Amino acid sequence: MASIHLPERCGVMLLPDCTLFPHGGLPLYIFEPRYRKMLEEALEGDCFFAVARLIGDEDGDDPADFVAPVGTIGLVRASREQEDGTSQLLIHGVMRVQFTEWHDGHDYPFASIEPVISVFTPKSQADAAMKTLRGAVEDATRHLPEDVQDGVFALLNRADDPGLMTDIISQQFIHEADMRQQLLEMDSIGDRIPLICEYLRNASLVSDD
Repeated sequence: MASIHLPERCGVMLLPDCTLFPHGGLPLYIFEPRYRKMLEEALEGDCFFAVARLIGDEDGDDPADFVAPVGTIGLVRASREQEDGTSQLLIHGVMRVQFTEWHDGHDYPFASIEPVISVFTPKSQADAAMKTLRGAVEDATRHLPEDVQDGVFALLNRADDPGLMTDIISQQFIHEADMRQQLLEMDSIGDRIPLICEYLRNASLVSDD
């Protein structure tokens, strides 16, 4: 993914209570005419569009009033068009982006974007941070069948830095919509970790009741 050139503008799919994280996968059913047009043009071009959380009714003139300021640009990894013109697709999250300007003149939401760079400091504590996250996941999943746990840790084993691990865990295990968006908007990886661990701890306590 490091070699992928991101566009400066792209189509944006607005979804209520839906947050896609980098490195996560999101299956989508495309049926609205505006998004069918967006997908068509994306597939004819660079196969990118962004996913953003809708936080209000789409009845204003400025999308900034009802769209979360940070979303994720994704790459269409698979798409199958049905006979009725709808499509089933899988989009793979690539990077957090901030929506800096919304543009008219398109049949679908279209915005200028800027990458949101996540940072973890100090680097000397990266291994300890990953160990903390892994321990929180172990505690939260200890009641699950062994084969399920094996699948979980196969995912975590793909992570070679704390940022990737927080995104994998957030995509797979954080189910509260507001918290998912909060984690997506946090550029400090270190700040995400206590929130994730607390959420997993509470989830583990609930499952044990």
